[in-house]
Amino acid sequence: MQPTQPAAVNRRTSRLPRGARRLQLLRAAQDVFVAHGFHAAAMDDIAVRAGVSKPVLYQHFPGKRELYLALLEEHVSELADRVGEAMGRTADNRARVDAAVGAYFDFIDADGEAFRLVFESDLRNDDDVRAIVDRGTVVCVEAIAGVIAADTGLDPERAHLLASGLTGLSETAARWWLPRKGTVSRDEAVSLMSALAWRGISGFPRVDGDAGS
Repeated sequence: MQPTQPAAVNRRTSRLPRGARRLQLLRAAQDVFVAHGFHAAAMDDIAVRAGVSKPVLYQHFPGKRELYLALLEEHVSELADRVGEAMGRTADNRARVDAAVGAYFDFIDADGEAFRLVFESDLRNDDDVRAIVDRGTVVCVEAIAGVIAADTGLDPERAHLLASGLTGLSETAARWWLPRKGTVSRDEAVSLMSALAWRGISGFPRVDGDAGS
């Protein structure tokens, strides 16, 4: 039996523009997918969470998988944007490392725990899911590798290796920190991890011979 919604809710939601409705459905889906994972989540649950009927949900997304992929694309792009902005925010390389690490901490600490869809998905064996996540990872790594290569003169392969190490360190540390943030503040955690990364990256001389920022 399908869950029924109060008439007042249906009247209110029916007036939403298409873009606002889509956003509403994505937010409801995020809550359900994060709480239950892809396989245990049901379109009925998402519709109830959004306060709409299932036909309204299917008007926007043909199925649960398509809804999940749309949500994943959104959050992978968000992480890539955060890292790209961190790299472009300053020309000070010590600050860049701090900002790159901070981008991962902020993404993982954001409301809604969307990071679980990106890093802890129970659908990672799906080709499309893996492709979206891998594409996002490549964008993040390339943004950092470009800066490393320009400042150190390292070839692309080695610059990408270092950038992969920095992103991996940041993601793992942020996920470990999240349930413990009551004892270690975000700023302290980012400072500790960026100091660790900087001690390694700063050991590579800059191509202009300037060992400064």
